[in-house]
Order: sequence, then C-alpha cells, then structure tokens
Amino acid sequence: MEQRNLILAIALSVAILLGFQYFFEHPRLQHEAAQRAQHTEQKAAGGGAAKAPSAAPPAGAPAAPTAAPAGAAPAGESRDAALAAAPRIKIDTPRLHGSIALVGGRLDDLTLAQYHETVDPKSPEIVLLSPAGTASPYFVESGWAPADKSVKVPDSDTKWNVTGEALTTKTPVTLTWDNGAGLRFTRTISVDDDYMFTVEQKVENHSGAPVTLYPYASVTRIGTPPSSSYYILFEGMIGNFNGILKEEKYSALKPGEPVTATSPGAWLGFTDKYWLTALVPPQDETVKGRFTHTLLDHTDRYQADFLGSEKIVPAGGSIAASSRLFAGPKVVKLLDKYRDELGINSFDNAVDWGWFYFLTKPIFFALDFFYGVIGNFGLAILLLTVLVKLLFFPLANKSYKAMSKMKLLQPEMMKLREKFGDDKQRLNEEMMALYKRVGANPLAGCLPIVVQIPVFFSLYKVLYVTIEMRQAPFYGWIRDLSAPDPTSFANLFGLIPWHPPAFLMIGAWPLIMGATMFLQQKLNPQPADPVQAKMFMFLPIMFTYMLASFPAGLVIYWAWNNTLSVIQQWVIMHRAGAA
Repeated sequence: MEQRNLILAIALSVAILLGFQYFFEHPRLQHEAAQRAQHTEQKAAGGGAAKAPSAAPPAGAPAAPTAAPAGAAPAGESRDAALAAAPRIKIDTPRLHGSIALVGGRLDDLTLAQYHETVDPKSPEIVLLSPAGTASPYFVESGWAPADKSVKVPDSDTKWNVTGEALTTKTPVTLTWDNGAGLRFTRTISVDDDYMFTVEQKVENHSGAPVTLYPYASVTRIGTPPSSSYYILFEGMIGNFNGILKEEKYSALKPGEPVTATSPGAWLGFTDKYWLTALVPPQDETVKGRFTHTLLDHTDRYQADFLGSEKIVPAGGSIAASSRLFAGPKVVKLLDKYRDELGINSFDNAVDWGWFYFLTKPIFFALDFFYGVIGNFGLAILLLTVLVKLLFFPLANKSYKAMSKMKLLQPEMMKLREKFGDDKQRLNEEMMALYKRVGANPLAGCLPIVVQIPVFFSLYKVLYVTIEMRQAPFYGWIRDLSAPDPTSFANLFGLIPWHPPAFLMIGAWPLIMGATMFLQQKLNPQPADPVQAKMFMFLPIMFTYMLASFPAGLVIYWAWNNTLSVIQQWVIMHRAGAA
C-alpha cells in the first residue's frame, strides 16, 4: 500500500512535469527559435519584405487604396530606407523613440527606449511599430468616414502639414489638411510620461452645407507574427466589449469573417507576450469594434478598428472627436493605473494571468512588493518561498510526521511481507491494521507535492508572462530569471570554449535542484523492492534534465523549496528517531 501511494505521488509529479514540457516548454522553445530565425532573416534581408497595403478602414469608412501610400519604400528596402521615404515628425520621450509619417498621418515607427532585445543595454531597442516596406508592417491610423462617399476626407496618401518640432511629453504636434472643398481637418497628437497617446481630431466646415462624418481608428498588422500555440499564454487580437474580454488567435480568425461588437467603454488591439498596442475610444461613447483578417497577394493582414457615432458638421461650424492609443509594455502597475485613472474597463486583463489568476496575480504583487524592498527579483522569489512554506507549515509537519512513522514501520512491514507474501489480500489487511494501530497515513506523503502544484504553476506563469520578470537578474551567471540557466556541465560551466547542443544544456541551478531532490528522497521511506528503489533513485536525474529548460527563477524556487523541506523534514524525523 505505502509503495503504491509513493509511486502515485512520484507518477503525479512526473506527469505534471511531462505535461509542462509537452504543452508549455517545448512550444515555448519552438516559439523563441522562430522569433530568432525571423529576426535573423530580417537582418539578412535588410528588413525588407513585400510591399504592405494600406489599412482597411472600418465598416462605413472610405475605401482604402490597395497600394502602399505615397512615398513608401520599395519592397526589400531596409527599415531606415522605409523611414526615409517620406517626411516625418520625430517622437522623442524618455520611454519612446520613433516618428509619425506626414504622408497618411500614420504612427508607424515606434521603439521602446527602456527595453532592449537582449540583457546587453547596448543592444537594439525593442521595435513595436514598423512602416510599410519593412518585413512586418505594424501601424496605427485614425480619421473620418463620410456618410456621403463623395466627400473627400484624409486617407493614406494625404500629405499633412505639421506644426511643432517633435512630439514629446511636453510638446504635442498638430497636423492640418484642407480638402479643397471647404473642409479643414486638424489632428493634434500628444503623449503622456509613459505609453498613452491622445489623438484629438477637429473638422471645420466652410463648404456651406452640413456634412456627416464618423470618427474611426485602426491598428493594422501585416503578416502573421510568430506566436505561442500553447495554453499558458495568449497572443493575438484582444479587446474588451460590454465588460467581457474578447480574445481572437490569429489562426482562429478566418479571412472574410470579421468579429464585430457594439459596445460602450470598449478597447481593442493586439497583444504580444510582453507588448500591447490598443485603441481606446472615449469610454462614455458606444462604438462599433471589429477584428478582421484579410488576404492580399497571399499575405495575411489583421486589423482591429472601431467606428464612432455619427457627427454632423454644420455649415460654418465644427466638430471634434478624441481617442487614445496605448503602445508599449504591459507593465502591471501602469495598466492598473490607466484602468483606474482613465476608467478603461478591465485594461489590466491585457496581461494573461491565466486560469489561476486568483493565485497568479497575488504571487506577482507579493514578488513585486519584495522587489521594491530588497531590489532583486531572485531574492524576492526566495522570500516568497519562505512565506509559502510558513503558510503550509502545519500541513507539511503533519505529512513529515506521517512519513517518519512510515519509515519507522519499515522493519515490521518487511516481516509482514515475508509472512504473507503469497496472500496479497491478507497482506493488505495486516498492513492497514498496522497503519491504524500506530496512526500512520500512507497518503500523507503526497500532500507536499499536491500543495506545491498550484504554486509551481502560478510562479511559472508570473515568470513567463510579466514584463517585470523579463531580463530580471539574480546573482552570478543568472542575468535573466525568465530564461533557462545559460551554463552547462558539458563545458564545465564555461571553462571549456565550446557551446554544447541543447540536450546537454544542464546548468548549475538544475544540478543544485537535483541534489536537493536527492537529499529529500533519502529522507523518505525507501521501497522494499530493490528495483523500485533504484528507479526512484533515478528520478532526481530525470527531473534535473527535465527542468534544465525551465526559467531559472522557477528552478531556483524549486531548489530553495527542496532545501527548506529537507531541513524541516530532517528536524521532524530526527525528533521521531527516524533520521
């Protein structure tokens, strides 16, 4: 009976880790390899790609041309060439760099000044938005859709006049354009100290007749980006309509079958693992939101857009409309701030907290609090582990006491096996009577493993999806807690100038974790069957290999948790005379 329960506990642990490997880790590694390959191809090609079409306007908006806007770089040109192909106004803030194209008035050039491709602060800034002519065009537009299609409104070929030297947190820029038929369009763009843009549009009517217009905005992505195809993380088109979070994967959105919703207090856009580009209409207005997937020259084009309510510009009068755009990292506290201060419903849910959000988010806030106190997320993980151990201290104590009794009973159990080895039913009856007489519970040994499962999963989620953990250093060789331990025993942890293949990348922290697991296993009751005993002794080696590709922060957590468990278990067993 006790062997069966021990096997059950071990099998459960192995099943969990194998499940993580199959559903999460293996797809994650494939995803990251695809991103590296795409980045390499872009560099090799100079950032070139097929010519990107204009954004498709929302339903009711003017038809968009199928060619790239005037001044767009030819296919195959570099990002720099694409940016130089048309006049621009610079964006320069402490957090954002980029420019706005004056042809079309697009926001199509944006990099994140405080985030880099690698842990090297001199590596290139993360590119969020890109213009037509680059490998992956990704841009934002806003404008007006006329009720009368004969009314000329700004489009992707419009050449705007600009007032202002550069867009900064203190100096907005103003774009103006006259349609030559009595309508004058003004667009003022500002940005706060973080990543929220405000676009204020105004139309003056000198035509002598009223004009009906609808404000709209769109964010367009050309080409399907490499995204996760597994369950721990959502990447794709996202929005909040009528208080309900709506997520559409790229693979699920069929060409010609738009997803639409009419809602007050909406927001919508694209979410990546760490980054978000989201349109935010006025939260007190009802808009028509839409996700679309179209094909043009065999190229996928995805678009999130909204169409505002009707606005009539009287003759001799004017109208105005405003909207916001978030374009930046999904910093948890920042999204919470926008949710509360700007009233953006469920904006914090842009971070994919997952099914265990009731554990995941508190764990994140605990880690973030500890980080604010001690200044290191690795130390914060160690402190969190101590708190979790304290929380479940009574339960673990009960489990270890039961395991102590089981270990002390091993000589008597061996006698029962020798006496009733051929009578399985009688053996089980005698075993149960023995457990009952001394108050031992074979299942109690499973409790520490079962309790650790949701904490393990939630911490994995926090390490993987939150931008705060990205490139967060620990000490020594761990420069990114969200990435695997970069060392390997195969090259003596860097002493030999050789980069081992992936299956040999077993670093120092996974080995430390394996050693602590081995020590813990030595304290547990050993199976009477020599074959089973050898099999269980092999488990620390298997777990070490399996966890080698997991985020270093998670391996550190597991190793530290094992160490605390060994200390606690040894003290209890020593007092019981079982150690």
